[in-house]
Formats: sequence, structure tokens, C-alpha cells
Amino acid sequence: MIFNTKNARPVALTAGLLAATALAGTASAQDYEVAYLSASSANTWLSRSLEEMEKVAAANGVAITEFDGQFDAAAQTAQLQDVIASGRYDGLIIAALNGPGAVPDIEMAIEEGIEVVVLNQVLGSDLTTSAPQVDGVAASVMVAPYHSGTRLGGITVSACEGIDPCEVVYLYGIKGTPLDTAIRNGFDEATADSPNITVVAEGEGKYLGPDGGIAATQDILQVNASFDVVVGPDQAIQGTEIVLEDEGMLGDVKLIGFGGSAPAFEGIRSGAWYGTVMGAPADEGRLAMEAMVDALKTGNDQGGIDPLAAMPDDGKVTADNVDQFSAQWDG
Repeated sequence: MIFNTKNARPVALTAGLLAATALAGTASAQDYEVAYLSASSANTWLSRSLEEMEKVAAANGVAITEFDGQFDAAAQTAQLQDVIASGRYDGLIIAALNGPGAVPDIEMAIEEGIEVVVLNQVLGSDLTTSAPQVDGVAASVMVAPYHSGTRLGGITVSACEGIDPCEVVYLYGIKGTPLDTAIRNGFDEATADSPNITVVAEGEGKYLGPDGGIAATQDILQVNASFDVVVGPDQAIQGTEIVLEDEGMLGDVKLIGFGGSAPAFEGIRSGAWYGTVMGAPADEGRLAMEAMVDALKTGNDQGGIDPLAAMPDDGKVTADNVDQFSAQWDG
């Protein structure tokens, strides 16, 4: 997931905990109650997922109550424990802020007969798989961070074809986090058999808009006057594009993002960007609620679901296939 913090949904505080936001009118007949534990209601990616969840829920007699974690793992843990203790909910969908730490409470929820679907973030410690890591989880809908990295590396190999050496600038989102470490490991694995590719500089672009990419690219240009490719989160690459255009270098450097945002698609179509790894928050939300409905009504478990696996070219978007995709979020 690519984090952003625009368009905040107001959420009240009650007794020191973040209160749930009840979503009125989400079901014509409320046959089931589902708690949605969001990492952040202000996050534009997860907001897009919620829109699709609401549509599926409304068509299947499911009422949703959203709990806003506000990127606070401790608050989300308290919310999760409250949901279980309430005895109110038939199911819960969670975008976990602390994947390993949430496991004991999720195990408790399953013991209490609550159906559980994991959304977007790994619930557990293995960042290389979309498969559930807790017995009894009905479905886990996400792109494993490691495989985001292999896809990013695959586009880089294509961009570097015929360039030797191909000098690459790598922009982390937040360097040192398990998420970004797993993405980088996948990138390194995918590029390992391409000796022409060398990462000549690294930076940290964040996930909060172009400013991080602007600062990181400006710093890198102080040491590396030229390079062939820049890869990083879509938001950071937007900043890199601004800097390179100001420096008259935009046509000489291939830009590769991950996130599949509307600006990335615009950049690919205009020729300013080489490619991006598709992001599918709408598909994630739809698939998660469909899996929840299936679990509630039939008891079926769908296991791990990678929403990019069925897309053209494994979700790797370039000018050659961009017309086969549609952006699912604004970035």
C-alpha cells in the first residue's frame, strides 16, 4: 500500500480510544455486522478500498462499522480487542498496522467464531506471500511487498535493456521499515541477473506527496550529475519529475514508480514516465468484501488473493500496455 493522508474523515475520540465511524445505509437488510479496522480513514488508498467494500456490503445485507487506526498500532490493538469483546460482530476486515503483533488477537477472534479477512497489509511476519499466516483466516487480499519489489525490478530490467552500464537511483518510501526492506529485496532479486544494472544512489521519498521526492532527488544530484533510471513510490517519482524537468534532464532519465496512481498513468501516456507497478485499492476492497460475504454465508475460505496476478503483464504497466489498465486512485 502507498500511504497518503488527504481528505481526512473526522472521527471522534471516546474514553481515550478512537471511536468507530458507523457507515449508515450500507445494507438494505442488515443480516450481518462487520467491523472494518482501517489503518487510517484519511488514507486515500484505503478510502478507495472502502468505497468498493460498501458497494458489495450493501448488495449482501452487510452493515459495516469502521474503526480508524490513524496509523497508531496501539490504538488499533485496543480497537481490535474491543471488537472481539463486544460480541457484536460476525466478521472483521483488518488493514493491520502491526502485522506480527495483531496475530494473537486475530487468533482470539477466530476462536470466538468471527470471520476474518485481511486487507492490504501483511498479518504475520512473512512479507513474501499473500497467503494467510493465521489458521482460520478466510482470505488475505494484498500484494505481498516482496512481489511489489520483483515487479518493480522487472520493469527496471526492461527500462535498462541496451544500456550498459545502466545507473539506477533507488528511492525508498521509508528506509528501514519491514515494508520497504521487503520491496527492496524483491527488486534486488529481480535485477540480480542483469549485470548492466547498478544502483548508484539511494534516497527516501516518503509516501506523502512529491516533496520527499523533490528533496531526495536534489540531494542526489549534488553527488551524481547523471543517471539513467529512477525508481520509487509514485508520490516520490512525481517530485523527481519536477526536479528533472527544472534541470532539463527529464527526457534523459526513465522514471519508474510503484502504486499505479493517476499521475503515474498520466506520466506514462505523456512519455515523462517509463512505467509503474499497478496499484489496485478498488479491486482489493471489492475482493475483500466478496470474500467476507462468502465466508459469512457459506463458510468458504478463499486463502491468499493477489489482485495483480490476473492483470496483464503481472501488473507491470508501461507505454506498451497502459491502455489495458485504469488508475484506481489519485495518489
